[in-house]
Amino acid sequence: MDLVLGYEACARAAHEVNRAWCILNGDNSQVAWELAPQWQRDSAIKGVMGVLDGNTPEQQHEAWSADKYADGWIYGPTKDANAKTHPCLVPYGDLPEVQRVKDVLFVATVKAMAAAALGRSV
Repeated sequence: MDLVLGYEACARAAHEVNRAWCILNGDNSQVAWELAPQWQRDSAIKGVMGVLDGNTPEQQHEAWSADKYADGWIYGPTKDANAKTHPCLVPYGDLPEVQRVKDVLFVATVKAMAAAALGRSV
């Protein structure tokens, strides 16, 4: 499989698993991969690369936070892409459990997909 397609397949799967987790927990703000803005897809693909480099869920969150801050996002009580605010821009240990689980699911999904789609064990 083409490496770029493999990364995108991993990112798509992780995005959809996280979206399902959000829905299960009453958060219907996540859109399907096909409807996600390009910046969100790019973030997920970058996250895949982090997992393939060995990032833990905590390291994934810290890398995601660093990218958000670098792009001008700040902490805010609600996620607002126009205002660039996000309630998860806090240290990993300060995240609510439901949010930490999203990072765990992202890492687990990428690892499973990488093994299946890329033939790569992480």
